Amino acid sequence: MSQENSSRSSRTVVVTGAGAGIGRATAHAFASQGARVIAVGRRPGPLTETAAYDQDLIVPLAVDITAEDGPTTVVRTALERGGGRVDVLVNNAAIVNTESLRTYTRASVQPQLATNLIAPVLLTQAALPALTDSRGVVVNVTTSVGQRGWPGNSLYAAGKAALEVLTRGWAVELAPLGIRVAAVAPGAIETPIADHSGYTPEQRVAIRRWQLEHTPLGRVGRPAEVAWAITQLAAPEASFITGVILPVDGGAVVA
Repeated sequence: MSQENSSRSSRTVVVTGAGAGIGRATAHAFASQGARVIAVGRRPGPLTETAAYDQDLIVPLAVDITAEDGPTTVVRTALERGGGRVDVLVNNAAIVNTESLRTYTRASVQPQLATNLIAPVLLTQAALPALTDSRGVVVNVTTSVGQRGWPGNSLYAAGKAALEVLTRGWAVELAPLGIRVAAVAPGAIETPIADHSGYTPEQRVAIRRWQLEHTPLGRVGRPAEVAWAITQLAAPEASFITGVILPVDGGAVVA
């Protein structure tokens, strides 16, 4: 085994939102490289399905990352089950709802920001000592829509755009520690995120139509395509890449 392949297979990777979609595909992609994966999510059932891909390498961890003890629980479990190290943190978990500027309430705004923005901040902070020890990598999952406008769903886009600003800031701040920070910005991807948002089937069809109209390649992306980008940014061969926001969106951001 080459030194590069050996370094890939000896890593411990934390993936949030790993119960479905991009998170599940990312957990599988890292496990296929031989990495130990802590698959984090709120619901035990979907996490068990994710872990079935490789029960020796994927550890399901049902925890609410927005809870006060959520970040410390994730990092403690990763260290305990991952050989005392954390090499890669993938901040993927996110939620969306049907609220817009005309209907926002404090009760509808807070959960989105807590999951999409505050949780990645506090989880990265909790993982910082372990990432420093491993000279690790943080990959944030944002959205290409954050670089444009998303009518009726501006809060989701705004939270993800803020995560991109953090990505660039952390890349500079953490470089002296040997930690790299990057992000992938997916476009229209075939994931179940909208299934739990409260959108009606008709609304989901309309959203998908709008997305396709703004995607030059004319199709919906696959979770595995985003997972590939995440693993590439986290790879040892990408050791001179930091602070980048990589669109995986079929050209939507430049159309």
